[in-house]
Amino acid sequence: MHERLRRAIVAGRFRNGERLNERQLAEMLGVSTTPVKDAIRKLESEGLVRTEARRGVFVEFSARQALEMALGRAALESVMAHIAANRLSEADIAEMARLIDDMEHATAHSALEDLVTLNEAYHGTIHRISGCTYLERRLDGQRMYDHAQRIALLSESAERAQGFEEHKSIFEALAGRDPALAETRMRRHIVRSAKAHVRQVFGSDAEGLAYDE
Repeated sequence: MHERLRRAIVAGRFRNGERLNERQLAEMLGVSTTPVKDAIRKLESEGLVRTEARRGVFVEFSARQALEMALGRAALESVMAHIAANRLSEADIAEMARLIDDMEHATAHSALEDLVTLNEAYHGTIHRISGCTYLERRLDGQRMYDHAQRIALLSESAERAQGFEEHKSIFEALAGRDPALAETRMRRHIVRSAKAHVRQVFGSDAEGLAYDE
Protein backbone atom coordinates (compact mmCIF):
# COMPACT_ATOMS: atom_id res chain seq x y z
CA MET A 1 0.00 0.00 0.00
CA HIS A 2 2.71 2.43 1.00
CA GLU A 3 4.73 1.62 -2.11
CA ARG A 4 1.69 1.96 -4.40
CA LEU A 5 0.81 5.39 -3.05
CA ARG A 6 4.43 6.52 -3.13
CA ARG A 7 4.78 5.55 -6.78
CA ALA A 8 1.51 7.26 -7.62
CA ILE A 9 2.66 10.54 -6.06
CA VAL A 10 6.12 10.47 -7.63
CA ALA A 11 4.61 9.55 -11.00
CA GLY A 12 2.35 12.61 -10.77
CA ARG A 13 -1.00 10.82 -10.43
CA PHE A 14 -1.69 13.04 -7.44
CA ARG A 15 -0.77 16.67 -7.87
CA ASN A 16 1.10 18.89 -5.44
CA GLY A 17 -1.36 20.33 -2.91
CA GLU A 18 -4.08 17.78 -3.72
CA ARG A 19 -6.09 16.59 -0.72
CA LEU A 20 -6.01 12.84 -0.12
CA ASN A 21 -9.22 11.31 1.18
CA GLU A 22 -8.44 8.17 3.16
CA ARG A 23 -11.85 6.60 2.62
CA GLN A 24 -11.82 7.21 -1.11
CA LEU A 25 -8.29 5.82 -1.39
CA ALA A 26 -9.32 2.71 0.53
CA GLU A 27 -12.30 2.14 -1.78
CA MET A 28 -10.19 2.75 -4.88
CA LEU A 29 -7.52 0.29 -3.73
CA GLY A 30 -9.94 -2.27 -2.32
CA VAL A 31 -8.65 -2.19 1.26
CA SER A 32 -9.73 -0.93 4.66
CA THR A 33 -8.71 2.51 5.87
CA THR A 34 -6.16 1.05 8.32
CA PRO A 35 -3.40 0.28 5.76
CA VAL A 36 -4.12 3.61 4.07
CA LYS A 37 -3.55 5.43 7.37
CA ASP A 38 -0.31 3.50 7.91
CA ALA A 39 0.86 4.33 4.38
CA ILE A 40 0.10 8.02 4.86
CA ARG A 41 2.13 8.11 8.08
CA LYS A 42 5.11 6.67 6.20
CA LEU A 43 4.66 9.08 3.32
CA GLU A 44 4.60 11.97 5.77
CA SER A 45 7.91 10.79 7.28
CA GLU A 46 9.34 10.79 3.74
CA GLY A 47 8.14 14.33 3.09
CA LEU A 48 5.68 13.37 0.35
CA VAL A 49 2.52 14.41 2.19
CA ARG A 50 1.66 16.82 4.98
CA THR A 51 -1.14 16.70 7.52
CA GLU A 52 -2.97 19.88 8.46
CA ALA A 53 -5.13 19.94 11.59
CA ARG A 54 -8.87 19.93 10.80
CA ARG A 55 -8.12 20.12 7.08
CA GLY A 56 -6.70 16.75 6.10
CA VAL A 57 -3.76 15.24 4.26
CA PHE A 58 -2.20 16.95 1.26
CA VAL A 59 0.36 15.90 -1.33
CA GLU A 60 3.72 17.59 -0.89
CA PHE A 61 5.60 16.93 -4.12
CA SER A 62 6.37 19.76 -6.53
CA ALA A 63 8.61 20.13 -9.56
CA ARG A 64 11.06 22.19 -7.51
CA GLN A 65 11.21 19.59 -4.74
CA ALA A 66 11.81 16.79 -7.26
CA LEU A 67 14.67 18.72 -8.86
CA GLU A 68 16.21 19.62 -5.50
CA MET A 69 16.17 15.96 -4.46
CA ALA A 70 17.91 15.00 -7.69
CA LEU A 71 20.55 17.70 -7.29
CA GLY A 72 21.31 16.36 -3.82
CA ARG A 73 21.65 12.86 -5.22
CA ALA A 74 23.84 14.12 -8.08
CA ALA A 75 26.20 15.84 -5.65
CA LEU A 76 26.62 12.70 -3.55
CA GLU A 77 26.81 10.12 -6.32
CA SER A 78 29.25 12.12 -8.43
CA VAL A 79 31.66 12.26 -5.48
CA MET A 80 31.24 8.52 -4.97
CA ALA A 81 32.01 7.90 -8.66
CA HIS A 82 35.15 10.04 -8.34
CA ILE A 83 36.34 8.00 -5.37
CA ALA A 84 35.36 4.68 -6.96
CA ALA A 85 37.50 5.46 -10.01
CA ASN A 86 40.54 5.52 -7.72
CA ARG A 87 39.60 2.33 -5.89
CA LEU A 88 38.13 -0.20 -8.29
CA SER A 89 39.97 -3.46 -8.90
CA GLU A 90 40.14 -5.61 -12.02
CA ALA A 91 37.44 -7.80 -10.45
CA ASP A 92 35.25 -4.71 -9.99
CA ILE A 93 35.75 -3.75 -13.63
CA ALA A 94 34.74 -7.27 -14.72
CA GLU A 95 31.64 -7.12 -12.51
CA MET A 96 30.58 -3.77 -13.93
CA ALA A 97 31.26 -4.95 -17.48
CA ARG A 98 28.83 -7.82 -16.91
CA LEU A 99 26.24 -5.38 -15.60
CA ILE A 100 26.68 -3.23 -18.70
CA ASP A 101 26.21 -6.29 -20.94
CA ASP A 102 23.06 -7.25 -19.06
CA MET A 103 21.76 -3.67 -19.24
CA GLU A 104 22.37 -3.59 -22.98
CA HIS A 105 20.41 -6.81 -23.40
CA ALA A 106 17.53 -5.58 -21.21
CA THR A 107 17.49 -2.26 -23.09
CA ALA A 108 17.35 -3.99 -26.47
CA HIS A 109 14.46 -6.20 -25.33
CA SER A 110 12.55 -3.47 -23.46
CA ALA A 111 12.70 -5.54 -20.27
CA LEU A 112 11.59 -2.77 -17.91
CA GLU A 113 11.63 -4.66 -14.61
CA ASP A 114 15.03 -6.19 -15.34
CA LEU A 115 16.38 -2.81 -16.40
CA VAL A 116 15.22 -1.09 -13.21
CA THR A 117 16.85 -3.85 -11.13
CA LEU A 118 20.08 -3.67 -13.14
CA ASN A 119 20.11 0.12 -12.98
CA GLU A 120 19.94 0.02 -9.20
CA ALA A 121 22.57 -2.73 -9.05
CA TYR A 122 24.87 -0.62 -11.23
CA HIS A 123 24.66 2.42 -8.97
CA GLY A 124 24.88 0.22 -5.89
CA THR A 125 28.08 -1.35 -7.19
CA ILE A 126 29.66 2.08 -7.59
CA HIS A 127 28.58 2.95 -4.05
CA ARG A 128 30.17 -0.24 -2.73
CA ILE A 129 33.42 0.28 -4.63
CA SER A 130 33.69 3.85 -3.35
CA GLY A 131 33.49 2.64 0.24
CA CYS A 132 31.60 5.83 1.14
CA THR A 133 29.19 4.39 3.67
CA TYR A 134 28.45 7.80 5.17
CA LEU A 135 27.47 9.25 1.78
CA GLU A 136 25.45 6.15 0.98
CA ARG A 137 23.45 6.59 4.18
CA ARG A 138 22.68 10.15 3.11
CA LEU A 139 21.08 8.70 -0.02
CA ASP A 140 18.81 6.36 1.94
CA GLY A 141 16.15 8.98 2.52
CA GLN A 142 15.36 9.40 -1.14
CA ARG A 143 15.78 5.89 -2.51
CA MET A 144 12.00 5.71 -2.81
CA TYR A 145 12.07 8.68 -5.18
CA ASP A 146 14.97 7.31 -7.21
CA HIS A 147 13.20 3.96 -7.64
CA ALA A 148 9.89 5.51 -8.69
CA GLN A 149 11.69 7.89 -11.05
CA ARG A 150 13.45 4.97 -12.75
CA ILE A 151 10.18 3.12 -13.27
CA ALA A 152 8.56 6.19 -14.80
CA LEU A 153 11.48 7.20 -17.02
CA LEU A 154 12.49 3.75 -18.23
CA SER A 155 8.99 3.12 -19.51
CA GLU A 156 10.00 5.35 -22.46
CA SER A 157 12.16 3.75 -25.15
CA ALA A 158 14.17 6.91 -25.89
CA GLU A 159 15.04 7.29 -22.22
CA ARG A 160 16.07 3.64 -21.98
CA ALA A 161 18.48 4.09 -24.87
CA GLN A 162 19.93 7.37 -23.61
CA GLY A 163 20.22 6.09 -20.06
CA PHE A 164 22.14 3.05 -21.23
CA GLU A 165 24.61 5.15 -23.22
CA GLU A 166 25.19 7.35 -20.19
CA HIS A 167 25.75 4.36 -17.91
CA LYS A 168 28.17 2.92 -20.44
CA SER A 169 30.11 6.20 -20.63
CA ILE A 170 30.35 6.37 -16.82
CA PHE A 171 31.68 2.81 -16.79
CA GLU A 172 34.28 3.70 -19.40
CA ALA A 173 35.50 6.58 -17.25
CA LEU A 174 35.65 4.31 -14.21
CA ALA A 175 37.44 1.53 -16.08
CA GLY A 176 39.89 4.12 -17.38
CA ARG A 177 40.45 5.21 -13.80
CA ASP A 178 39.63 8.81 -14.63
CA PRO A 179 38.09 10.26 -11.43
CA ALA A 180 37.25 13.70 -12.80
CA LEU A 181 35.54 12.30 -15.89
CA ALA A 182 33.60 9.71 -13.88
CA GLU A 183 32.41 12.44 -11.52
CA THR A 184 31.33 14.74 -14.35
CA ARG A 185 29.53 12.03 -16.29
CA MET A 186 27.69 10.77 -13.23
CA ARG A 187 26.52 14.26 -12.28
CA ARG A 188 25.35 15.04 -15.81
CA HIS A 189 23.52 11.71 -16.09
CA ILE A 190 21.60 12.19 -12.85
CA VAL A 191 20.73 15.84 -13.52
CA ARG A 192 19.62 15.17 -17.10
CA SER A 193 17.42 12.22 -16.16
CA ALA A 194 15.95 14.17 -13.24
CA LYS A 195 15.02 17.09 -15.48
CA ALA A 196 13.45 14.65 -17.94
CA HIS A 197 11.38 13.16 -15.11
CA VAL A 198 10.29 16.58 -13.89
CA ARG A 199 9.10 17.46 -17.40
CA GLN A 200 7.38 14.07 -17.71
CA VAL A 201 5.49 14.43 -14.44
CA PHE A 202 4.86 18.15 -14.10
CA GLY A 203 4.75 19.37 -17.69
CA SER A 204 4.17 23.11 -17.84
CA ASP A 205 4.59 23.32 -14.05
CA ALA A 206 8.29 22.57 -14.59
CA GLU A 207 8.83 25.65 -16.74
CA GLY A 208 11.08 28.20 -15.14
CA LEU A 209 13.08 25.59 -13.23
CA ALA A 210 16.64 25.45 -14.48
CA TYR A 211 19.93 24.01 -13.54
CA ASP A 212 22.90 24.26 -15.84
CA GLU A 213 26.26 22.57 -15.50
